[in-house]
Amino acid sequence: MTTMTKSLFRLLAASTILAGGTHGIAQAQDVSRKPSYTVTLNQDSFFGFNPNFQAYMPVNDTMDFTFYGTFWTKPAFGLGQNNSGDDLWTEFGIGLNFNLDGGKLKIRPELGITNGSLLSGGALTAGTTTGSRFADGLVPSLTINYNGTSFESEIYAGYYAALRQRNGDAALDFLHTWVNAGFKFSSLVSAGAHYELLSNTRNTYPGGSTGRAYQWLGPYVQFTLPQGFFARFTAGADVESGNSGDFYKMTAGFTF
Repeated sequence: MTTMTKSLFRLLAASTILAGGTHGIAQAQDVSRKPSYTVTLNQDSFFGFNPNFQAYMPVNDTMDFTFYGTFWTKPAFGLGQNNSGDDLWTEFGIGLNFNLDGGKLKIRPELGITNGSLLSGGALTAGTTTGSRFADGLVPSLTINYNGTSFESEIYAGYYAALRQRNGDAALDFLHTWVNAGFKFSSLVSAGAHYELLSNTRNTYPGGSTGRAYQWLGPYVQFTLPQGFFARFTAGADVESGNSGDFYKMTAGFTF
């Protein structure tokens, strides 16, 4: 086991201990808030279809222990072995969520791992990576949400860093970030603007180079039902120099 992998497990264990442990939270704390679980179905013009789940387990009146996962299904993120389930990129993580301003403001730092071959590819054979890996990448992230009476906003920043074979010939790092803000016309309908950036910040492929993959800018509209269902559609232009065409992304989710 590599030194970086050992460090990853220490970080994950420390986060779990800090949160009280996944089995001891409910027994040790008597809080008015209840655990919640959100499942979202996401699709956009770059990442393709990527279902996600996000869970919150109250630790005290203002803090939650969180865990999440993303099922990345785009074949290009793997070894290209079509007609099989091998090497689908899979992300899982844990963290904490801090509820401020009466729960309107939520600040959520998390630490995840990716599994597959996208960030820490194996040996290059005819230009193609061979061999998928557990914990091929480390993903520290920060999400800030504000949900007020008439205003909503989200800021996200995550860094996808190669963890295995970091100095090999097929390692990649990415910065993924977005910010959006909107006005609530009612409790059911809101709309606003969305900006998103994906940048390749490290590339060890022979002859490879870094650069921004895209910069998206456009409006969104969201519908939210009292039962916990919500749907958001976002579309606009890729404003990155040298890119052409539009972008679009859709999310449908349910919280229970």
